[in-house]
Amino acid sequence: MYPHFKPMALLPAFAISAAIAQPISQLDTVVVSATRFAEKSPAVAGNISIISREDIRNSAARSIPDLLKSSAGVSVTPLYGNMGIDATVDLRGFGDVAGHNTLILIDGQRMNPIDMSAIDWSIIPLSSIERIEIMRGAGTVLYGDRATGGVINIVTDKSARNAASAAVGFGSFNSQTVDGEISVGGNEGYANLKAHYGNTDGWRKNSQADQKSLAGRLGWAFSRADVFTDFAIYTESSGAPGSIAERIYRTDPKQARNPLDTQRKDGYRVRPGVAVQFSDSLRFEAEVSVDHADQHFENFSFGSVADRQRDMVSLTPRLRWAHRLVGLKSETVLGADYYTGTVTNTYSSYANNRAEQDSTAAYVQNTTGLTERLALTLGARTQRMKQRADQEAYPTYFMPAMTGSSEQSRSAWDAGLAYSDTGWRVYGKLGTTFRFANTDELFGYDALTGNTVYAGNLKPQHGTVREIGGSIVRGPVSLQASAYQIDLEDEIGYDGARGANVNFDPTRRRGLETEMTWRMTPTLKSRLAYTYAQAEFREGRYQGKAVPMVPNNKASLLINWDGGRIGRYGISTNYVGDRHFSGDYANERKILSGYTTVDLLADWKTGPVTISARVLNATNRHYAPYALYSTARSDYFYYPGDKRSFFVSFRYDFK
Repeated sequence: MYPHFKPMALLPAFAISAAIAQPISQLDTVVVSATRFAEKSPAVAGNISIISREDIRNSAARSIPDLLKSSAGVSVTPLYGNMGIDATVDLRGFGDVAGHNTLILIDGQRMNPIDMSAIDWSIIPLSSIERIEIMRGAGTVLYGDRATGGVINIVTDKSARNAASAAVGFGSFNSQTVDGEISVGGNEGYANLKAHYGNTDGWRKNSQADQKSLAGRLGWAFSRADVFTDFAIYTESSGAPGSIAERIYRTDPKQARNPLDTQRKDGYRVRPGVAVQFSDSLRFEAEVSVDHADQHFENFSFGSVADRQRDMVSLTPRLRWAHRLVGLKSETVLGADYYTGTVTNTYSSYANNRAEQDSTAAYVQNTTGLTERLALTLGARTQRMKQRADQEAYPTYFMPAMTGSSEQSRSAWDAGLAYSDTGWRVYGKLGTTFRFANTDELFGYDALTGNTVYAGNLKPQHGTVREIGGSIVRGPVSLQASAYQIDLEDEIGYDGARGANVNFDPTRRRGLETEMTWRMTPTLKSRLAYTYAQAEFREGRYQGKAVPMVPNNKASLLINWDGGRIGRYGISTNYVGDRHFSGDYANERKILSGYTTVDLLADWKTGPVTISARVLNATNRHYAPYALYSTARSDYFYYPGDKRSFFVSFRYDFK
């Protein structure tokens, strides 16, 4: 049983000593996540961290999920290797349903698909990222569905400078990378283009993977308006070796349970948008996003072939108005979100199906300066979700055709106070959150006949979020801390004991997140992050039991030294604590062991040439980031993490 933890009792101490986990020079970094408009140091109450371009250069990460794992409150579960394919990111302890409760954005637009597919990380090469904003805590008012744990916004480089570079790399498991980028710009417009190719044979059998992507942005600047178009096209494929039984995991973890299974995904994304500054106090922004993906699965282990086509269109207009409210300085954000999408699945040995959904929402957020240092933020959202699912008849198993539709609505609100002074800040917030079922969760099964049924009777997940925290900067040290409690009703998830997606009994998540940055000398910097998380059921059949795949403790330590002419060097240590196996809601099985990994990096720059070296899992640790228990086979099954690997790259910056 986990120790009893009362975060509210710890809040005063942490509110006094809390701080922001980024270098001091970045405290005024432009942030989008807090208001959906770019601005410096927004006054809203919240826990926001920035992963800067410098942080990315000083990281050994080879993918965005790998980059995020060192941040407080963030857990990352990769299934197959370090290229990020099929990796899941979890904010604030959602375990198996993390992908449906952590919202991933690219330049403010959601990347989460409407089904259960993984995030298309291949769209975003690391070289194209300007910064990553991590907004912990429910972002439901501003961003809607799927933001219960928080929001991660990946902001791409939009610089108008004239520059170009090319890079090649190679490493363990016959890994190869090629990257290129070019940007041109002037007073009237700009353009940038970034290309990425990656390939590896993989450490495990049948864990080969490759990625290809081309992404860019075209922009035109006018006296009071900007018009732009973002675009990306990508393709990726990989083996799907699956999980392996415990005996094999202990003796020969490179093995594949599914040695012939493969998957492939191709897609594109186009996002035209406009920003208009009507006056010093009034700004309008809007985007239209078109997202398409085709997936193909060769499941030889099941004797089947499957194809999935996914399309989504969104429209996201919003207005920011700076004004006076009863004589006080105030700012209001008004907006609407419209999303529509379809998913079509075709199978060689099963009934084809199709699902679609339409979501419309309106929201408002107002921040008023009650005094020069004290700001009050109030926000509200209402969202309506219309969904439909159809499945063809499946005569082989006497399954009739199925169809169903539903329309559901939810609202959310939040309120926060933030007090700022020179070098420190404290805040407190209270609000509500919700989540609707995704399109895959709409397909259920009748417990008596086994026939497919429409699961539109799943209630929307909803709950309350409480949080308090703050920041302090003292000389070369900056510190951040926050404590939170999330109480959910009707949480949506899959219960293996009942063989269906269900609304769980009430759950509770409590936690403490701390990050500290210390610039020990002008050339030596360290960053320490620690997370305590407790996720458990409050009532019902699993009362007092822990939510699977959520570690109580997680920590990371990064140390970087800039030696100038002799190079830059760094070490990154990440610890993930013990967890319950996936699906073990009753906590009846043994514990999945925690693990510690160490990554090393070095960069040497000579003129326009930069040579980079990385060693991942330098201690060659044997571990599993994800594992489950199979009641059908009465055995534990593991997804092994990669053993030690080496990578070297060469980059040339053109003048």
